[in-house]
Amino acid sequence: MLNMVFLTNSWLTSFNQPGLCITMAMLLHYFLLAAFTWMCLESVHFYLALVKVFNVYVPQYILKCCIAGWGIPAIVITLVLIINKDFYGNGSLSESHPYSNFCWIQDNTVFYISVVAYFFLIFLMNTAMFTTVLLQIHSVKTTTQKTSGFWKR
Repeated sequence: MLNMVFLTNSWLTSFNQPGLCITMAMLLHYFLLAAFTWMCLESVHFYLALVKVFNVYVPQYILKCCIAGWGIPAIVITLVLIINKDFYGNGSLSESHPYSNFCWIQDNTVFYISVVAYFFLIFLMNTAMFTTVLLQIHSVKTTTQKTSGFWKR
């Protein structure tokens, strides 16, 4: 959906409908954050599968993942809309972007908080999970080598 909204954004902007532009910008923002959130959930799943291998039953795991994957971005979008729906709009309406025909976030502060900071938090979480998984794999490999060396002797 992110790709579809991105590809149709410029075309739908040409209709010069403010409500349509706000909707497209909001959908683009939502699906971008959803992609980041699902990427984070994949790293959590990776961690659970490779580090916490045994006794990791989470009741209604898929439901909880879906609620987080689709719900957290919805909360961010809702907060942006509650604060000011005019944060979304057409860049060509501003003098700083006269040739832009794309509906997106118009306020730099909102962009940096709701996209860049969000991505940075997801990136930190993924890096932490990846490092933990690598350390776990390395420790299992080391333990296996020591055990096999013992049996060879």
